[in-house]
Amino acid sequence: MPESEAPHAIEFLVPGDPDQNTGGYRYVRKLVQALNERGQLARVTGLDGQFPRPDKKAFEELDRRLTALPEGTCVILDGLAMGGLPDVVEKHHGRLTLLALVHHPLADETGLSEPDRQWFLDSERRALAFVSGVVTTSRYTAARLADYNVPEAWVRVAEPGVSVLAGKSEPAPADDSGEAPHLLCVAHLSPRKAQHQLVAALAALKSLSWQCSLAGSDSRNAGYACQLRKQIAESGLSDRVTLTGELDEAGLTDMYRRADLFVFPSLYEGYGMVIDEALAAGLPIISSDGGALANTAERPGVVQYSAGDVQALTARIEQWLTHPEELAHARKLAVRESRQVRSWRAAADDFLSAVEQFRYGASGWHQHSAFDSQWLSAREAADHKARSRELTAALNQWLADRYEQQAGFQARPCRIVDIGTGRGSNVVYLAPALQVPQTWLAVDQDQALLREARERARGLDVPFETAPVQLTPENIEQILPQDTALVTASALIDLVSRPWLTALGRAVANRNAAVLIVLSYAGRFELSPEHPEDELLRDLVNRHQHGDKGTGAALGPDASDVLATLMSEAGYSVQTAESSWVLGGPDRPGECSNTSLIRMLMHGWVEAAIEQSPESRPQLERWLSAREALLAEGALQIVVHHTDVLALPPESTV
Repeated sequence: MPESEAPHAIEFLVPGDPDQNTGGYRYVRKLVQALNERGQLARVTGLDGQFPRPDKKAFEELDRRLTALPEGTCVILDGLAMGGLPDVVEKHHGRLTLLALVHHPLADETGLSEPDRQWFLDSERRALAFVSGVVTTSRYTAARLADYNVPEAWVRVAEPGVSVLAGKSEPAPADDSGEAPHLLCVAHLSPRKAQHQLVAALAALKSLSWQCSLAGSDSRNAGYACQLRKQIAESGLSDRVTLTGELDEAGLTDMYRRADLFVFPSLYEGYGMVIDEALAAGLPIISSDGGALANTAERPGVVQYSAGDVQALTARIEQWLTHPEELAHARKLAVRESRQVRSWRAAADDFLSAVEQFRYGASGWHQHSAFDSQWLSAREAADHKARSRELTAALNQWLADRYEQQAGFQARPCRIVDIGTGRGSNVVYLAPALQVPQTWLAVDQDQALLREARERARGLDVPFETAPVQLTPENIEQILPQDTALVTASALIDLVSRPWLTALGRAVANRNAAVLIVLSYAGRFELSPEHPEDELLRDLVNRHQHGDKGTGAALGPDASDVLATLMSEAGYSVQTAESSWVLGGPDRPGECSNTSLIRMLMHGWVEAAIEQSPESRPQLERWLSAREALLAEGALQIVVHHTDVLALPPESTV
């Protein structure tokens, strides 16, 4: 993968040959094709080595592929590829945007020994801790990830689509063709897919007229395939059950068209794409309820039985073979349902929406969320450099005076509450700057970020507690301790509504506490050199800033003025200061490059703007390409204006 490849491409990495014809590999291929058709550059690459229990070659191959990608590239790691390699995922998660595509957890595979199951569980749990988000192919699998300590907010579902198949558009007259009904099962041969149970069921129905094709790879589990052939021969079914091996797209389509009914005995599925494919072909279906199939197969034209119950499977097949009018009715329902199956374009839309949300946050470039540790990390140096030293000094003096006045009454450390803590950037900056005894309470809805903040606070030598809670206008009063001396936040209040900020101001005033809110977006940013679309982008981003970020219509650039007014009306002394980011231009000696921050910022702006004005996508993407080129040359500078607000209680002096 040459380093010159466009960094905005989405890279899919899967183990082995990407052209394998299992449901998971077809999902990735069809998804990549649909993404490219809608204008999003994407590609899939296979990895050499042994998976999912990786060997040394697999380790080296994944590491090599990720190392070769440009910084910031969005990489989709198939669960089979990344679940056994948490150390490689950890190594690259800070430089790349790594997302996991999980069809079903590795530990849920049928036939694992308990030590192997535990190894996969522990390994995949570790690997998932280092990705920016997880996309699953079913709601069932999304729910399963709770056992892997993956927060619900980190998971999105993109169910598969189906290619349009020229299936049986009208049901054939019942049993008038003279040909034996043709049963079809599509799945690679494996114990989990349970073809042996289907053969056992058919062996009990030898007196009936039927033919059956088992379509799927016989090389992925050669031992099982050999046992299955032996079972077929010993059951006297060699002339009635055909193992086709793995078929290409055209071969599969032909099999669907020639079949009369579809049977899927799988013991467990993370989704079950073949159910959609069979319905798209207008085939009636007999399916187990294993795993996600309980939901996937709960549709017109499908009958289900309890996974693993061979007698129930036998009864289902017998009922349709001996009552052709019921089979014809089921086929009619399946044909009707075939018109409802979703397209791969719809699947691509869901997938891309998930990717954009994980990449930039739900509100684009400027939101604390459950999945933006990378963004918070990237912006921290710029935040610390921009904040007002004057307001920090004024606050430090006020806290020192307050502590000194209370010293005769056995003063306790100043309790400071940091809301919207994220990964603790505000604590890291303020704790050393405030020269008073202090104790901190960090409040955030994201437990993963709070864990990160807690680790970072270990080096600050101050008492540090966390509260994993989402603040609302109704609970702010209960969450803030009564002895709070200071409430502080960074890059937060432009995301909240007026009622939310009003409730916060009231709670602060009730405690006679100080409040320091920094780095609130002020509604202005400038780029140099200028571009004709700068004004369009600014307008759309500012419109986006007023959207609902979870608490109602956000205050956006008005937030600092609203807070200042609220606290002034409460009798507070209020002071504001500008805290602008100045980014880009030639790197200066001793300073860290902020190229990654600028790139994330610009991509976030464009995504937010397109959300407001989809018809403006072409000119906004041209703007982004032009800005990316200037950034690469070191010729782009950006100034983003923020505002810091310090409000001190009545009878205090600044």
